[in-house]
Amino acid sequence: MIKKMKQIYQREQFNPTIFGVFINPFYFVRKGLYNHLSELAKYVNGKVLDIGCGQKPYQGLFKCDEYIGLEIDTPENRKIKKADLFYDGKHIPLNDSSIDWVIASEVFEHVFNPDEFLSEIQRVLKPDGGLLISIPFIWDEHEQPYDFARYSSFGLKYLLTKHGFDIVEHRKINNGVEVIFQLVICYLYKILPFKKNYLRIFTISLLTAPINLVDLFLSFILPKNNDLYLNNIILARKIKNV
Repeated sequence: MIKKMKQIYQREQFNPTIFGVFINPFYFVRKGLYNHLSELAKYVNGKVLDIGCGQKPYQGLFKCDEYIGLEIDTPENRKIKKADLFYDGKHIPLNDSSIDWVIASEVFEHVFNPDEFLSEIQRVLKPDGGLLISIPFIWDEHEQPYDFARYSSFGLKYLLTKHGFDIVEHRKINNGVEVIFQLVICYLYKILPFKKNYLRIFTISLLTAPINLVDLFLSFILPKNNDLYLNNIILARKIKNV
C-alpha cells in the first residue's frame, strides 16, 4: 500500500492531474509550469539541450530531432539523474553553434555567475537559436546551499538582452491568490518533523488537500496581480554573438 502511494505521488509531481490537488504540495506551481511549457513547446525543435535536466520530466513535450540532458558532474548526479552529458558548471562540453534550442527549467536561481552561464548558452546555440527558461520569482530557499538568487522580470530582461537575446514571450505564471496558498503549503512542508518519507507524504497530503481545494476555488473568482507571482517563463531568440 505504501509503495503504491509513493508511485502515485511521484507520477503526480511534474504533471499533476486533478488527483494532484489532494496529494501534491506543489500542485499549483508544478501545474502552472507544465501547462505553460506545453504551450511554448511547439516553438522548440531540432537539437535540444536541457540544462539541469534531472529526470527529464518535460522531454515528452518537445518534438525534436535530439534531446540531450546536461547536469553538473557530481557522484550523486551520475547515479540518479538521467543526464547524457555532465559538466563542471562552467564549460558546456559541446561545440560552438551546435544546438538549436536550450531549455533550462528552474535552474537559473542555482547559478552563482549568470553572466558566465548565459555566455556558455550563447556559445553553443546556433545563429537564431532559442532559449526556453523558467525561473522562480517568489519561492523558498531550496537545494541549499546552492540557491543563489531570485530575479524580477526587469532583471531577467536586462541579463538576456546583455547577452544577445531577444525576448519573444515573457509569462508571469501563478499570479493570483495561489501565490499565498502555495507559500502556506511550503511552510507546512518544511516544518514537518517526520524523517521517514512515507509519513511525510501521508501527513502533507492530509494538510494539502483542503488548502488546495480552497485555493482552486478562490483562484477562479479573485483577480490576478502581475506584480506578485511564483514563476517567470521566457522564450527568447539569439540575435547576435556577444
